[in-house]
Parts: sequence; C-alpha cells; structure tokens
Amino acid sequence: MKIRIFWILFWMSLSVWGQQECRCCDASYRVFDFWLGKWEVRLADGSPAGVNEITKEQGGCILREQWKSAKGGVTGTSLNFYNSSIDQWEQIWVDSSGNVLKLKGGPEGNQMRLASEPFKNAEGKLVVNRITWTPNPDGSVRQHWEVLEDGKVSQVLFDGYYRKVNE
Repeated sequence: MKIRIFWILFWMSLSVWGQQECRCCDASYRVFDFWLGKWEVRLADGSPAGVNEITKEQGGCILREQWKSAKGGVTGTSLNFYNSSIDQWEQIWVDSSGNVLKLKGGPEGNQMRLASEPFKNAEGKLVVNRITWTPNPDGSVRQHWEVLEDGKVSQVLFDGYYRKVNE
C-alpha cells in the first residue's frame, strides 16, 4: 500500500511539475539570443575594443551584459529584456564612468535595433542614440551605435565586431 501511494504521489508531482509555466520561453524572448556568449570585441580597424559576456538570467527573462574595455579600464553592465506589456525590448546600461543609457525597440529583419528617447546634447540639439546588433553568417555580431539628429545619422559612436571566445 505504501509503495502504491508513493507512485501515485510521484506521478502527480511530475504532472504538476510539467505544467509549470515558463513565462519567458516564447519566441519574443529569444530574438536577441544571437548575442549570448563570451566575446572578444574589435573596432572596424581591427584594434581591440574590449571583452563582453552576455548571459541569460532570471529564468531566461533577462540578457545580462558584462563589458570591460581594452583601454581605460571602463566596465559596464546592461540588462536587456522583452517587455510584453509594451511589446518591445528594453536595455538599461550603466558603466563605471557613471554613464546611463536607456533604450527601447525590437527586431527588424534579422537585426536587433534599440533607440533612446530624444534628448538635448551638449550643443542643445535634439538627438537620439540608436544601436543595431547584426548577427553575421560566420557567427560574429556587429554592434553599430549611431547618433541621429533630425532622423539622420550625425555621428557613429561605436562600430564593433564581436567574435566568440573559445573556452
């Protein structure tokens, strides 16, 4: 009798376990997964920019970025997440220099594109930060950070190429 009760409870626990909801498992939460991994980052001219590690955390609900620049010792962290209430991806970036960046957006074709709200720069002009991540066929990723003024690119702040680090 005790063995029978054990098996009944065992199978009931499996059925309950199998019914647990995975809140961040649908495709909307996975479109930025191409950025996951440990990366060596170089600028367009081939010079080292830094290293970056992107991990999935909180049950797959967050992509966490840990950046360390090749020069100057600047480090930074971003939290990237799909916000289902607004159907957009968001990024919050903070670095060791005190810089903060908040972005929103989503996939465009095979790319991820996030942009800031318009703000006034040092010259008093209204600008937007826009960052685009593009996965390449060889497994690398390009990150292209532009500043837009009146909807047109006025400056490129970063053009980096990510290559996976072999462990």
